[in-house]
Amino acid sequence: MTAPAIEPIDALRRRQFIRLTTGSLATLAGCTPRDANRRDRTLIIAFPGTDKGMNPLNDEESKFLVFLPLLRGDDSGELEGRLAERWEHSADYREWTYHLRKNVRWHDGVPVTAHDVKFTLELLTHPDILELGPHDIESVSVLDDSTVRVRFGSLYGWHSMASWEVIFPKHLLNQLDPKKVGEWDFWTHPIGNGPYRFVHGVPHTMMEFEANPDYYRGKPRIERLVLKFARGAGLVELFSGNVDVFMDETIMGGSVLPSTLAASVHAYYGFRPTGIMYQYAILWQNAHPLFKDVRVRRALTLAINRRELARIINLPEILPIVDGPLTPRQMRRGELPAPLPYDPDQARALFDAAGWRQPGASAVRERDGRSFRFTMLQSTRPGFSQIAVYVQAALRNVGVGMDIQTMDESLVSPAMRGGQFDAALVFGTADDWFQTRFPLGLGYRNPHVGTLVKEIDVAMTQDDIDRICRELAEIFRVDVPATFLFPSVGTVLAHQRVHGLSSPWRADPIRHIDELWLDDRGS
Repeated sequence: MTAPAIEPIDALRRRQFIRLTTGSLATLAGCTPRDANRRDRTLIIAFPGTDKGMNPLNDEESKFLVFLPLLRGDDSGELEGRLAERWEHSADYREWTYHLRKNVRWHDGVPVTAHDVKFTLELLTHPDILELGPHDIESVSVLDDSTVRVRFGSLYGWHSMASWEVIFPKHLLNQLDPKKVGEWDFWTHPIGNGPYRFVHGVPHTMMEFEANPDYYRGKPRIERLVLKFARGAGLVELFSGNVDVFMDETIMGGSVLPSTLAASVHAYYGFRPTGIMYQYAILWQNAHPLFKDVRVRRALTLAINRRELARIINLPEILPIVDGPLTPRQMRRGELPAPLPYDPDQARALFDAAGWRQPGASAVRERDGRSFRFTMLQSTRPGFSQIAVYVQAALRNVGVGMDIQTMDESLVSPAMRGGQFDAALVFGTADDWFQTRFPLGLGYRNPHVGTLVKEIDVAMTQDDIDRICRELAEIFRVDVPATFLFPSVGTVLAHQRVHGLSSPWRADPIRHIDELWLDDRGS
């Protein structure tokens, strides 16, 4: 599940600290019969990735099968140890000392040490790799074989180490040329320290793993694991009984499932939501004559039934509707501000108050001889046309004319950058809204928002990030520079023989692989 590659690389990395990767979970009963003797200890996942996922230049979630991170977020969004057994930090949260477990070994038997951590961080900050920027990590010091101290220069550096980066073996990689990191054979034959050991792979097709008997938490209960790179055929593989788990390879939860199939999944298989990945919104060109008045922007939002729209594209009923950026922890804790309601009557009153009168029941509103008609940009991304047509009809209901201009996704941001647009349908993480989206020719100016953006650049705690996002959400609810439509979720469909997954925060089989088990009784 990748983010849209339209921002500069630094902006892309800055926003990753508030991204979630888990998906909605549905348990599928009654799939086609399987050979229990052959499959009773094997889990096969239709995975939306590649056989290059271990490589930090590709950097896919599959790396967590083989390599351990220092820490991991738990179900409540708090940190729990993995390679690190305990840790402490300085008063300013910039210096962290990690005490490593002493019973963790690489799959070749060599002990894992603090030198591996230092090597990994230096590799990730190497100018030819830059998974972490030089400003993200200021220094790394090995205090002893099981203790390492890291001085972070940014929240992204800290959060990345806390939730995403894994540790690589120095003794196997330190003689290799970082400039050729993408060509290292090691990534297709990895030797890690995590719950599974690599067995073999077929390029562009599959990778096979076996449970690590030396894993520090004990040998995983699933003996054998296969990742199949289904390339769009994951659902067919699932319903044919060829795989046990399907992981959505698209951004929008509703775009991968045809409406009839989605309805069946909802009705019969307990489809439920989990982590937010992106939020969809309509950006209004605030400097445009039609949208300068905040009453107009508020009316446009009130005119759209966002809950109904989410239902139409098959998103879960309890997925929250909000009017600003969200962090994963806010979502996990249910700390969500109330959204603006759907209220077309109030929308009409606001348009009237702003001087935009409707000369007839089905006519487009007018003011000073000008019609309230504009064009909304949208990309060719799946599902966007369905959203745009719904919004068009909703606005027509309150006397607003909206035309739709569709263009290739790569052209949307350049078209917006110069401010030469009326409105645009976009999506992004919470960080996007104030790091890249709002500066993108939107014409929105609020000094307090500028102050909060500067604060988030230097913030070093999740509490600070949550506070800033709460403040931003309140400002956006008043200023309405954009209409936030709905968040999106990924989708995980799992056969009933797979146990240990649950919604909303334990639906990711890769992240929780060492806690899963299989049971073919009754399948």
